[in-house]
Amino acid sequence: MSGYRPHLPLVISSETKEALTSITAETSAFERLPTVGAILYRNFRLTSPLDFKRFASGFGKNLGSYEFGSTPRSKVFAGIYTSTEYPAHQRIPLHNEQSYTSQWPSLIWFHCIRPSETGGETPIADSRLVYQRIPQAIRDEFTAKGLLYVRNYSAALDLPWQQVFNTDDPSMVERYCADHGIEWAWKQDGELQTRQRCPAVLQHPTTHEWVWFNQAHLFHSSAIEPSLRKTLLDTVGEENLPRNVYFGDGSPIADAALDAIRSVYDQAAVAFPWQAGDVLMLDNLLVAHGRNAFSGERKVVVAMA
Repeated sequence: MSGYRPHLPLVISSETKEALTSITAETSAFERLPTVGAILYRNFRLTSPLDFKRFASGFGKNLGSYEFGSTPRSKVFAGIYTSTEYPAHQRIPLHNEQSYTSQWPSLIWFHCIRPSETGGETPIADSRLVYQRIPQAIRDEFTAKGLLYVRNYSAALDLPWQQVFNTDDPSMVERYCADHGIEWAWKQDGELQTRQRCPAVLQHPTTHEWVWFNQAHLFHSSAIEPSLRKTLLDTVGEENLPRNVYFGDGSPIADAALDAIRSVYDQAAVAFPWQAGDVLMLDNLLVAHGRNAFSGERKVVVAMA
C-alpha cells in the first residue's frame, strides 16, 4: 500500500529550539503528513494549553470548535478542548474523530501536559491498513449500503442536546441539522432524536487511497457491555437507545461484523508512552486514535482544524 508506515509516528524532536514558531520551519515534515499519517513533535518546550494553541496555530489552519460531539469534553479556551472525559478505567476504542457525521476535522492535535502514572497512551492505527484488513464481504456491504447513525439525547443516559449543540434554543438545533443533512424529531418528553446517513469508507483527497472512516463499531449497541445492553433494551427499547447504527437502508448490522471490525482495529494499533510536552498531530482521515486505561492524573488537551 502506498505510503503506509507500520511503525510509530514520524518523530520530530527539538532539543534546542526555543521559539515556538520554529515549528513553521518544519514544512518538510508537515508535507509528509499525507504519507506518514501521524507526526510526534517532541521537546518543543510546550508547557501550557496556551503554548499548545500557538504551536497548532503555527500550521496556518483555523482551529475549530467541537460541535455535534458524541463524548464529554470541556472547552479550555477558543480552539482548545480537554481530551474525552471518560473515567480513567475505561478504554476508548480506536476511531476517527467525528467520522459519524458529514463534517469532521481533517487535522487533530493532542498535547500531553501531564502523562499518567501508568497507561493512558493514545494508540493509533492507519485507516488504510484497517480498510485493507476488514474482511472483504463486510467491507463490500458497508461500502455499498453506507450507515445510518441514530442518536437519542438525554442527560440521564448520554449527553443532553444542549451540550451537543452548544445551545438551549431548539430553533438553533433545527437550523444546524438542516444545514448538515441531519434528520431530527422532538419527542413527547422534549428530548431530541437525530438520524444521519454517512458513508462507511472515503478516499483521501490528496493520496486518493481508500480509508475505513466510520464509527459503526462505537455506535452499535453491541459496543455496550452485555448486561447493560440487555437492561437498556428491556427498559427503553432499541429505538430509544442513546446511540445506535444501522446500514444506510435501515437494515440491522450483525454483531459478528462489528466484532470482526474491532478485532482489525486492535491488531492494527500501535502506541507509545507520552512525555510531558509531546504533541501528536494526525491526519484524521488516515489515522484513527483511542485511549488506553490509566492510573494517576493525566492531562491531555486537543485542537482540531
